[in-house]
Amino acid sequence: MMPIDVGQLEGWVGSACWALARISGLLLVAPVLGATMIPARIRLGLALLLTMALGPLAPLDIRPLSAEGVATLAQQVLVGASLGFILKLIFEAVSFGGQLVSQAMSLGFAETVNPGVGGTTPVLSQFYTMLVTLLFLVMNGHLQLIALLADSFRSLPVSEQGIGTNGLWGVLEFASHLFGGAVRVALPALTATLVVNLGFGAISRSAPSMNLFAVGFPITICLGLLAVWLALRALPGAFDSLQTEAWDAMRQLVGRSSP
Repeated sequence: MMPIDVGQLEGWVGSACWALARISGLLLVAPVLGATMIPARIRLGLALLLTMALGPLAPLDIRPLSAEGVATLAQQVLVGASLGFILKLIFEAVSFGGQLVSQAMSLGFAETVNPGVGGTTPVLSQFYTMLVTLLFLVMNGHLQLIALLADSFRSLPVSEQGIGTNGLWGVLEFASHLFGGAVRVALPALTATLVVNLGFGAISRSAPSMNLFAVGFPITICLGLLAVWLALRALPGAFDSLQTEAWDAMRQLVGRSSP
């Protein structure tokens, strides 16, 4: 039986550490796979399973206990967290769009506890988040995320340089999709509620004695729910467009050369 060299064993441990660091950074931030509602044991088991599968893609020539190894470990966590953060922005954009719709239709007070954010969010916002989570799984987004993570070890090899300042700036530039995506998701329902409010304004001008607060509140909610129901047809297309932009940004991030 051939003896195992200590340096070779250290290289194997190092390659597993680099893969585990990048995967752990991704699962700490990414939605669905790294959601806080998933038990920690399941997330840990998923991280170890992915490490066993993707560990051979990491290099074997970096010593994990050296200064270079510590810097490399920090960079790998940053790379994984950046990938997960870009995808999380898409889900937060949809959630923010749900908040805009709920406020426009006077349902902003209807909140429930959201363990994902550690606070309360409007019910309509959580409803939108649940829908896009199911769409993400139906569109095999979790498989695309794992495939992109595996490709990142080839396009962005493990090193102490990592994504660099250019990559971090690209992540910040993509953060603008949080507001643009929210408007894209909420625009159909917001337009319908705006038309309803304009109609109430015209009625208040023609009949000032009418108590529009007592009449307009239930009408706004009923018509707002109808507008949300009709606008749900456009939600898959808007989410798919946002998801495509996120995949492109993530590929550019791991393919971007460090300065």
